[in-house]
Amino acid sequence: MCRRSRKPSRMSGWALFYGWFVIKIPPQQLSNDALTGVIDAFVLREGTDYGHRDIPIEEKRDRVRKMLASGRAEIHYYPENEHIDIELIG
Repeated sequence: MCRRSRKPSRMSGWALFYGWFVIKIPPQQLSNDALTGVIDAFVLREGTDYGHRDIPIEEKRDRVRKMLASGRAEIHYYPENEHIDIELIG
């Protein structure tokens, strides 16, 4: 389930996105294997379009890691449905 995010209202570690309460998960709090799993679920999602050329999975992972490190993307956990996702910010 992909939801484009808007600027959250900050509430002590929680945020509100389109009526859903969200917990932001800093990437450094996940093990390398867990982070790779979340990134893989994001980049391999059906309907993800990277244009006319094939991009290796390693390059896709690296791009997402850079977006997470720069703050252009965040990892969000939705406790209502126990869903974790990467949201693009801005």
